[in-house]
Amino acid sequence: MSSQLRPALVLLVALHVLTGLVYPLVVTGVAQVAWPGKANGSVVKVDGKDFGSALIGQPFSASGYFWSRPSATSPLPYDASASSGSNFGPTSPALADAVRARIAALRSADPGLAGPIPVDLVTASGSGLDPDISGAAALVQVPRVARARGLSEDQLRQLVRTQIEGRALGFLGEPRVNVLALNVALDRLRP
Repeated sequence: MSSQLRPALVLLVALHVLTGLVYPLVVTGVAQVAWPGKANGSVVKVDGKDFGSALIGQPFSASGYFWSRPSATSPLPYDASASSGSNFGPTSPALADAVRARIAALRSADPGLAGPIPVDLVTASGSGLDPDISGAAALVQVPRVARARGLSEDQLRQLVRTQIEGRALGFLGEPRVNVLALNVALDRLRP
């Protein structure tokens, strides 16, 4: 038995060093060289300061900004350490109540908002941290943002259209708008 114990312990230590130390260091080193921005969290900088991550939704609530998709994380919204969905199904009364409250908040912030509201403005994503909204969700917010900023709606619609990203690889997913990038571009606009 002792003849089998020594090789087993040597193999255990060797695999721990290889898979727990060497492999992560190599992968991290390659990522830092090949994709430094992505490896460091896709941080968006404004005037040289960290402003947020392009990969995690941000809370925007001022009427002069485009609003993100609702967050399902709690107790704080958009908390990456608490990433999860709400797990409410389509027949859930709690989900229906949350959607009604979100619709009421959107209509209260923009009394002229009539007609359907895109679903991604009233429901959270599976992670609760989605940084993107649909082009329709951005465009429906244009009148509110234009009024708050004193900009023309046509100018803002054009800005939204320039921020729409196509499908990944041309066929995966849906076209989308990164809300953080859109709001950074909005702050750079002049009335």
